[in-house]
Amino acid sequence: MIDIDSIRASLIEQLQSHGADVDLYRGLIDDYCFFAEQLQEMREDILKRGRSYKAISSTGKPYDKDNPSVVNALRYSQQMIKILQSMGLRLDTVATKKAEEKPEEDLGL
Repeated sequence: MIDIDSIRASLIEQLQSHGADVDLYRGLIDDYCFFAEQLQEMREDILKRGRSYKAISSTGKPYDKDNPSVVNALRYSQQMIKILQSMGLRLDTVATKKAEEKPEEDLGL
């Protein structure tokens, strides 16, 4: 299970390290965390019911129905990626604590 508070703190730390800790990006962090919470619920639903599940039609006949959580999980995940991209956060731009706290270790000193 994901820790939303940890994710929020990490994203705020990234904003601060890039000098971009402003309300606009804080709002995007809130959106990101909302999507992360929803995505976690969708994952749990997929694990519980699977990619499809048995449903009953209006005529009373059982049939396999696609689990909407599968499609929604993809949409929410894509939106989360777009939020990170709009904030300029990529693997090559993420500030790490190790690099900030002990730069001499990175230089082999």
